[in-house]
Amino acid sequence: MTKTKKLINNPDDIIPEMIEGILGAHPDLLGRTGETGRAVVAMDGPRQGKVGIVVGGGSGHEPAFVGYVGRGLADAAAIGNVFASPSPEPILEATRAVDGGAGVLYLYGNYSGDVMNFDMAAEEAAAEGIKVRTVRVTDDVASAPTDRAQERRGIAGDFFVFKIAGAAADRMADLDAVVAVTEKANRATFTMGVALGACSLPQTLKPNFSLGDDEMEIGMGIHGEPGIRRGPLETADQVTDALLERIFAELTLARGEEVALLVNGLGSTSQMELYLLHRRVKQHLDEKGVSIHRSFVGEYVTSLEMAGASITLLKLDDELKALLEHPCHTAALQVGIVSPRANGHAGVGHGISKAVGNRADAVAASSDTIAGERPGGEVTPEIFVSMIRNVGAAIETHKDWLSELDGVIGDGDHGVTMGIGWSAVGHALDEVSDNDDIEAICKRIAKAFLDAVGASSGPLYATAFQRAGASARGRAGLDGAAMVTFIDAAANGIRERGKAEPGDKTMVDAWVPAAHQAAQALQGGASTLACLQAAARGAEEGMNATAKIAARKGRSSKLGERSLGHIDPGAASTFVTLRAMAEALERALR
Repeated sequence: MTKTKKLINNPDDIIPEMIEGILGAHPDLLGRTGETGRAVVAMDGPRQGKVGIVVGGGSGHEPAFVGYVGRGLADAAAIGNVFASPSPEPILEATRAVDGGAGVLYLYGNYSGDVMNFDMAAEEAAAEGIKVRTVRVTDDVASAPTDRAQERRGIAGDFFVFKIAGAAADRMADLDAVVAVTEKANRATFTMGVALGACSLPQTLKPNFSLGDDEMEIGMGIHGEPGIRRGPLETADQVTDALLERIFAELTLARGEEVALLVNGLGSTSQMELYLLHRRVKQHLDEKGVSIHRSFVGEYVTSLEMAGASITLLKLDDELKALLEHPCHTAALQVGIVSPRANGHAGVGHGISKAVGNRADAVAASSDTIAGERPGGEVTPEIFVSMIRNVGAAIETHKDWLSELDGVIGDGDHGVTMGIGWSAVGHALDEVSDNDDIEAICKRIAKAFLDAVGASSGPLYATAFQRAGASARGRAGLDGAAMVTFIDAAANGIRERGKAEPGDKTMVDAWVPAAHQAAQALQGGASTLACLQAAARGAEEGMNATAKIAARKGRSSKLGERSLGHIDPGAASTFVTLRAMAEALERALR
């Protein structure tokens, strides 16, 4: 496969270097808040008594999301890795920075990783006394039928929904009113896209999907998720007609009504081509007697260097039109003239955030010493650390395979994401002390994964190790029964956090049979090692079985029957994880 070319340094440093560049380019608009370096706040926006607007998502979609932080739009953005949600900590840092006592609204595209991470941040914010509400953008009409519209992805329609919410908050509407008009805008926003060529992740420099020289794909997602049909490349007018056909099937427009129109480039499509699409959209709207109140043509929500475009229509009424025209000033968008407030900037360090404790201390601290006898087993803390280090090595070995699996039915970054997570775990293990038991080690693993990985794997694996570690509380080591309980707790944690069940084509399809076979081995009198080996076999069987089922959860769920014949990458990484743990334990016990 041909390698792509990018102007980058070390790909592992691309996000902090990008943020440094953004802040250096717009010091009058943006500042950093918190310790993670991933939360950016408006210099002139957050203020006392105003609803705070926090947006966020994966990098690679610039100018979304940080480009829409500024006066009259979003107050802060939490920035994730490429195509991966930010973890809860930068979301929480952004939340604290914009909390002016009137509540905070989270806005992001409807992807499982974003949902889990933002929900975890909202839970923590609530514990600190900050009221948080959420609106998930669901404008992609290709990603689910009308009766399941709540499952749709958020793509270029983020732009309109963010704009409406930011304007309502800037006008000092209360939280209920901001949420109501934002939900209204979301219901009135419809998008369809087309891809002509792939993008590539900085870590792999390989196209994350393939299209023939004369092919296009209608309905493809902004992470490279497969669309609804692939076929020969058509003319600009034919493509526009196909996109509008799906939109007009749901968007009812009467003569005399108005819309806002966004023709969005995905990264490497010329303005010339985008204006051809706009021309054709206007012809259709003119025929319907519908006028375009305002047009936006250019790159607003991209997908790295993907070739292609999307069309978004926002059906307007007087309220939405007024909010669309409300002044804002951000790095990527200026509407009208924003006048500085008489009391000056109220951005970073503006004094509205609340004092909070150090979350890292709470998460990573060793478990309290439990008096009395501490049951042991073959898996001591030292051996457990060696098992986890072996998982990191195995993931590194197999990360290209995992990304290739994900490229077929997802966005092609699973191996990269898992590599980032397990690399962070390796660094966390360097901090393990002689006093740390298995529960304390698991807390370190959970925090490392959660902080490093914003994709769905982050909160899923963090929850798995939190629950598994808790199952080992009070123990000096794991015997066979404790190991089986450990695996079962991890599996249940993933099921609950991801709201997935066997048959949904997720990592749960590997974890559940792993726990089941480990339990069966224990009932047969198997050793600790044999129980873990049985879990690895169960995970392998579950992984292979995912090829025979259609996805019902996660990004690949949008494919339906098209996901048949392909192994789920999350189930594959589960198998790699459990097999590596078993191999390391076998070596340790020789």
